Amino acid sequence: MEPILLDRPRPPSISPPLDWLTLAAAFEAACLLRCVTPPAMVGTRRTTPVYRPGIVEFNREDAALRMRQLLDRLDVPVTHERAVGGLRRRYELHRLTVPVARRHAYATALEAGWRQGRRELLGGPVPGASAARRVWRPRLAAAAWRAALLAGGRHVRRHILGVRLTDRDLAAVLVRGAALLDVPALLRPGTGCFLVSVAHGPDRDRILEAAELGAPREAD
Repeated sequence: MEPILLDRPRPPSISPPLDWLTLAAAFEAACLLRCVTPPAMVGTRRTTPVYRPGIVEFNREDAALRMRQLLDRLDVPVTHERAVGGLRRRYELHRLTVPVARRHAYATALEAGWRQGRRELLGGPVPGASAARRVWRPRLAAAAWRAALLAGGRHVRRHILGVRLTDRDLAAVLVRGAALLDVPALLRPGTGCFLVSVAHGPDRDRILEAAELGAPREAD
């Protein structure tokens, strides 16, 4: 009889889906991070979570404060350091650092939030979808746009509102998210980046209204 190996490695269990309120915070935080994190090199394979080592830098205070607020909802503490530099052109740098003891929880929450949120937005309509899903998918779309407008490269012209991103997946999420908000969006590849834009006027106003920060929503 073949012996039973009790210490045989088992495949990791699949984590349960996040509740909607947690998902909204984790997904938006992941989008903020993707706005400022260089994309992975084509052909490489990651063996560790995308969001380590737990340090993220923003050049806008409002983006850093929003990230802190979202991580607080996820029970992830951070320290916030502000530095000012430059001579003729002054700039600010806001560094958020997650304590070592909480970095695994941080990475796990953001990775789960990104995967689940991306799946919700890029997936097609689900026949018989619950009322909660119908309500929260547009909220996830608004969260993605809010993150991009806070931390992405704003590209504002007289006829468009746009953001520059280096992350192809996030750009696709914004286009699909705009559609869920009843706004057509354009995706144009540029030199080392992608430009996602909506037309000036009602389309721009609808995106800005949806992305406006407000009080945390309760789960429906």
